[in-house]
Amino acid sequence: MSTKLILNTPIFFGLILLFALFTSCNSNKNQDEAKSFNKQQVKNQFIKANQQVVAKENDEMDYYQKSHKMPFVKTTSGIRYYVYKPSLKGDSIKNDDIIQINYTVSLLNGTECYSSKTDGIKQFVVGMEHIEDGVHKALLYLKSGDKALILIPSHLAHGLLGDSKKIPPMSPIIYDLEIISSQKQPQN
Repeated sequence: MSTKLILNTPIFFGLILLFALFTSCNSNKNQDEAKSFNKQQVKNQFIKANQQVVAKENDEMDYYQKSHKMPFVKTTSGIRYYVYKPSLKGDSIKNDDIIQINYTVSLLNGTECYSSKTDGIKQFVVGMEHIEDGVHKALLYLKSGDKALILIPSHLAHGLLGDSKKIPPMSPIIYDLEIISSQKQPQN
């Protein structure tokens, strides 16, 4: 067969079409793999950055604990609490309890940010209402009437942005609180 005849046959065009499809699919596959790799690489970088922030805050809270010589209990969530005046007869706090607290919120360097002396007593439902997640979690270790210090890492306080008022971004905070009262929610 002559070269002209081969170039004009449907088999030749079919082979070219198959080659084009094959290389096109492989190129899309390579692009998808590259995108997937880049996404995974970025995800790994964020994980590493978050681990460094957690380690730094953990070191800061360790330093606070050691320098103030207080026997804080560290929870699995990273919160630390120290009951410096335990209640002799109070009930354990549970989710859905309505509680009232006196409090002072400070930074680890001692800067006072908020206080019930100026802002009033806080009343809220444990596990439900707008207050730092770390406070909700820590209260579950306490009893009505307890006075305690709670060290809260930033991810359970005001996070990456702070509160845009007095608490800076990525700042662990200290709650010095007294649980004034605790009561069960009325059943409907």
